[in-house]
Amino acid sequence: MANQEFSKYERARIIGARGLQISMDAPLLIDVDEKELDAMNFDALKIAEKELDSGVLPISVSKPMPKRNEEDVEDVEVDSDVPSDAAKIANEKETEAEMVESGIMGEDGEDEGEEAPQEPAVIAEDELE
Repeated sequence: MANQEFSKYERARIIGARGLQISMDAPLLIDVDEKELDAMNFDALKIAEKELDSGVLPISVSKPMPKRNEEDVEDVEVDSDVPSDAAKIANEKETEAEMVESGIMGEDGEDEGEEAPQEPAVIAEDELE
């Protein structure tokens, strides 16, 4: 038991259960002399903690672990319909060239359409109130 580490919640549960047993006059699993019992003030929880730390408690804790799903690399299929990056770039350049030829976009990549006149964004003080 000494090599297994318990979480603080497991320790609390174990010490509480064993402390209850000791308080109900269960026999002690370790030899404790009268001076130590007097120093512990005959506290069942302190005695249970000492028993747990000494490793004499016959207790085991089941810690369920999640199941792992493992797949062989050979069984995994790669979707071959996905175009490569080079194919995507070529398709974008082709679309861009068609747009330049039709006059939708200039050669520098800017739209050649008519621009709307831009008015300054000035708000009169009377509109704020």
